[in-house]
Amino acid sequence: MNQRSMPTVEEDLRQSVRAHIDAQDWTAAQAALESLLQHVPQDVPARMELARVMLRQGLFRASGNHLLKAAMDPSGNALLDTQLVQRLCFSGEMVAARTCLDRAGQLANESVPLLVAQAHLRWTLGEFNAAKELMDRAAAAGIDTPDQFHLYATLLQVIGDIERAGQVLETCLRRWPDFGDAAAARSNLRRQIAPSNHLAFLHGQLRRLPADDGTPGGRFVRAEFESALFKELDDLGRHDEAWPALARSNALMSSINPYDGLAEAAIVEGLIDVAGSLGQPEVQAARMHADPTPIFIVGMPRSGTTLLDRMLSSHSQVTSAGEINDFLRQLHWVADVPPVGVSGMLGTLRRIPKINLAELGERYLAQTQWRAQGCRFYIDKLPVNIQMVPFIRRALPHAPILHMVRDPMDVCFSNFRAMFGNVSAYSYDMQALAHYHGLYRRLANEWHVSLPDAMLDVHYADLVREPAAVLRRVLKHCGLKEEDACLHPERNAAPVATPSSMQVREPIHTRGLGTWQPYAHHLEPLRRLLG
Repeated sequence: MNQRSMPTVEEDLRQSVRAHIDAQDWTAAQAALESLLQHVPQDVPARMELARVMLRQGLFRASGNHLLKAAMDPSGNALLDTQLVQRLCFSGEMVAARTCLDRAGQLANESVPLLVAQAHLRWTLGEFNAAKELMDRAAAAGIDTPDQFHLYATLLQVIGDIERAGQVLETCLRRWPDFGDAAAARSNLRRQIAPSNHLAFLHGQLRRLPADDGTPGGRFVRAEFESALFKELDDLGRHDEAWPALARSNALMSSINPYDGLAEAAIVEGLIDVAGSLGQPEVQAARMHADPTPIFIVGMPRSGTTLLDRMLSSHSQVTSAGEINDFLRQLHWVADVPPVGVSGMLGTLRRIPKINLAELGERYLAQTQWRAQGCRFYIDKLPVNIQMVPFIRRALPHAPILHMVRDPMDVCFSNFRAMFGNVSAYSYDMQALAHYHGLYRRLANEWHVSLPDAMLDVHYADLVREPAAVLRRVLKHCGLKEEDACLHPERNAAPVATPSSMQVREPIHTRGLGTWQPYAHHLEPLRRLLG
């Protein structure tokens, strides 16, 4: 073998890396990658692979640190930068992710897959207008898959262009009539009326689709069409016909996504146990941070959190960051536990007594304050943060927490009918729903007892019946002066990306009270379970 054909040290190390990864020997793969990076320190793919290998070993912080190093070395490759942004978001490095995505955008050509990928990432970051602009460019260049059409329509709906969203969905369904995502989105786009609805199309598709083809994918599509049928029949007041469609949809979804009540209960037990070990928060630290300040809105999903968010963000000093998951991301970061399922959550809870919660607060602010967009306050509206209340109170003692409370039957039925897709497994079965709601109530009651001033209850029924009085109390709690605009959320032009996006673009109304009553007979088991 002559000298030119001899493998180099770098080539030997790359072969070693591949062999160790194939053997799933992560420790050896890490060592080989570290050696490789000593020879080629600006090799971004190798740096990203090292981050992945370290994550497989549970080294969450160290993995994120290598991603940050990769982000500091411009690759000149828009696709690689886009992949790096996805990884940075998972690691909670939102500021670096934005910077990297900006750089990738400057490199991007008009490649449709790349534009769509970047639109997805802007969506993840809550930058909906930027995401929609990217999809405008992708559409002009020729989007050509049902998922691309669906994403474009969803973004159009989020920013309030309902007419255009409907047109995109119609185009999508003409090409792919079996695409359940588009069928469900079109039905939810507006309230259906007798002269104008899609019942004939939905019935026709359901006659064609197998009742159960035995595959999760087939069941999911069928469930989406059944959910769309329920929505339109419910809009038309044809409740006796609507209920069977909802029951069929939820039975299919429950078979695909069974609820793990034991896991949910274990998390709640762990939360209560660790919160009890922390002692009382330091009151004197209540104004330790400068503006901008987060306002947390928590509660059960579908409890009215979006309405309160829209009312508050109509204030001149408040903007909405939407449903961001940053607090939990940063909790995992300070605990150095990857955010992977129930085991990741329980592992994080075990480490909380040993972590610095002030560091958690600083980290959260550093990664989220850009969302304030020049306002004094920004809203973090993630209902499941009801689990985080003790940690928010200690990490960010200056941040108001507003707890939306809705009638149990109303909030549970709203979840039962919502069709969240392949998440929120609790919502597709009455027994699971009652169990999940019971865990939520247990947490809320526990926080009220152990941290009596931690959060302000805001009752949905009171908010829609007496909005001025309730809002006055909310604004005072947040340290804000009254503004008339807060009573007119329908004038709020900001994007809104939740299942209730259509309702909150209307003036405040009371139609959300007692929505379960037309189905009272069918929901009697749920009522008994809720007690």
